[in-house]
Amino acid sequence: MITKGYKKLLEEAEAVIETLTVEDAKSLHGGENVTFVDIRDVREVKREGKVSGALHAPRGMLEFWIDPESPYHRDVFATGNKFVLYCASGWRSALAAKALQEMGFGPVAHIGGGFTAWNEAEGPVDAPE
Repeated sequence: MITKGYKKLLEEAEAVIETLTVEDAKSLHGGENVTFVDIRDVREVKREGKVSGALHAPRGMLEFWIDPESPYHRDVFATGNKFVLYCASGWRSALAAKALQEMGFGPVAHIGGGFTAWNEAEGPVDAPE
């Protein structure tokens, strides 16, 4: 039996991370020193597209791509940009934002409602592959 479920994990994450509304995220989109990061599975990205210009960094690799000591490190994460994470509904991205903050990485935020909310607000999207 688990002692803490996903709802509690999300509640704890939301208490310490920056959650952007879709409108706030849209106002940052395309801005200098801002990188949008799609953490969804590659199959989701291929099927649904992604926020226009977003970097795809699968959730399972994110901490490894961020850490400069990791053999998987990606230089884009050493730019000092503000990183805006998103997933489909904002759950994975909330947990990911909290994990990155715990690593000392930032500034980082996530989009409340995720890619679903972005689409509903007619944010710019790169078409599926």
